[in-house]
Amino acid sequence: MTADLIITNATVYTMDATRPWVSDFAVTGGRIADDTDRGPDTEVIDLGGAFVMPGLVDVHNHHALAGRAELFELTFGVDAGLEDILDAVRARARDLGPDEWVVGGAWASTLVETLSASSARRALDAAAGGRPVSLADDSRHNRWVSSRALELAGITAATPDPPGGVIVRDHGEPSGLLLETAGVVVERIAGRLTADQHRRASQHAIETLHAHGVTAFQDAAVSTDILGALKSLDDAGELAAWVVSSLLINDPLFGYDTIGLPLIEVAGQYRTEHHRPDFVKIFLDGVPPTRTAAFLEPYLPDDVHGDCFHGTTTMTAEELTGWLRTAANAGLSAKVHCTGDASVRLLLDAVGTIRAEGHTNTRYQVAHGQFVHPDDLARFAALGVAADISPFLWMPGVIPEAIATVLPAERGGRMQPNRALLDSGALLAGGSDWPVSESPNAWEGIAGLVTRRDPFGRRPGALWPEQAITLAEAIEVFTLGGAKACGLDDVTGALVPGRSADFIVLDRDPFQVSDVAGTQVVETWFAGQRVFAR
Repeated sequence: MTADLIITNATVYTMDATRPWVSDFAVTGGRIADDTDRGPDTEVIDLGGAFVMPGLVDVHNHHALAGRAELFELTFGVDAGLEDILDAVRARARDLGPDEWVVGGAWASTLVETLSASSARRALDAAAGGRPVSLADDSRHNRWVSSRALELAGITAATPDPPGGVIVRDHGEPSGLLLETAGVVVERIAGRLTADQHRRASQHAIETLHAHGVTAFQDAAVSTDILGALKSLDDAGELAAWVVSSLLINDPLFGYDTIGLPLIEVAGQYRTEHHRPDFVKIFLDGVPPTRTAAFLEPYLPDDVHGDCFHGTTTMTAEELTGWLRTAANAGLSAKVHCTGDASVRLLLDAVGTIRAEGHTNTRYQVAHGQFVHPDDLARFAALGVAADISPFLWMPGVIPEAIATVLPAERGGRMQPNRALLDSGALLAGGSDWPVSESPNAWEGIAGLVTRRDPFGRRPGALWPEQAITLAEAIEVFTLGGAKACGLDDVTGALVPGRSADFIVLDRDPFQVSDVAGTQVVETWFAGQRVFAR
């Protein structure tokens, strides 16, 4: 059989342990071929020694939310202060009708105290000209809203806190800050998109991912609208990526219409060649800066929670185990959001029960797992639980700074024990958590994994440097590791015969330079077709 395409004269890092380096490879029918036979119609590309590797796998993002934000919402960086945000809202509101929504983000977690005051909400009201406003924080778990948004959502001084959420109050009145599930009622009424807009959001996000070399990803929380957009794209031959979707079991954030069993029951309708709705997603806790993550030891004392507050999980052990069992019986794996070490332990206990019941092939991921008790490190490998890590979030920056205000220093600085997890045999998979991170550029995360520092030098210091891993290990985290974790290693993650010809051409050999974070993708190929060229 003759090849459709031959890549030659390249430095190819294959991620194949039996043949890690080659100089050429062939593609037939969109897959890596065993031979390099040329025919009259074979396209031959001489790359002049350029570095080539498998397409990147982003095991945790919210691609549709990112596309929606870039196309339809107000955006500002986490370095924006209160006045910067107000200026951005003011500029956006000028072009809107009298009751049109201003939706966007993301404000820094370090602004929680500032935004807890009613005076900040009144300033937001003035900037928006009385319009409804909903702005998400950098974790996307919390909302800052205007008085008109509170009114439309029916939130008043008499409204009780919902389970799993807090309506932050200032002298008894809602301040405008809504934590966790308290913001869901606003999400349900703010800025709804049409089916065409959902499709455009997904398409735009995937084009952005291609520009960063990502050819496979797992969306960490989908709605039926997002599932429909992905199916529509693939049915039209326009989905140039392997996509795994995570079906929400509980929804403390997004306000999606269909979750839990009804979503599991319809998900199969959206399965296509390149789209696999193979996971459920469970939020087992919140985030440390707002004290909604669940820890084995208490937070620093404050006036609201006292000195013995540990945070709580969203489910009991029985409820969690029940959902994992339901998912496994439906043939579904699970991604579980755990940011505190107590939620990680609860999940590992539940997986142990499910494994003992005979579900040996189901895949499980701890999403984030920023904090893991030392006693639980070896349990990841023993139970076959992957660590879905987001290095963009733990490099010295805004989120670690916010965590430092709620946890003792000796605990707050011991985040992401990646070296220890790898040494224990655990599978690590890299996720950007975009748009929680401002970019899905994996090379920033890869550099952070290796140095434990801000790769661009914007902030000093290193975060628990003993947990650094090697560059080869970090690249595997964002290729084969991710593919294994989300169940795509049968089709992608390494350049080996039979797998999809998903590869990227880089502007440098990352093993030969000091500036790994500056690595740029020159070309991205999916299934033997070029989908991006810089």
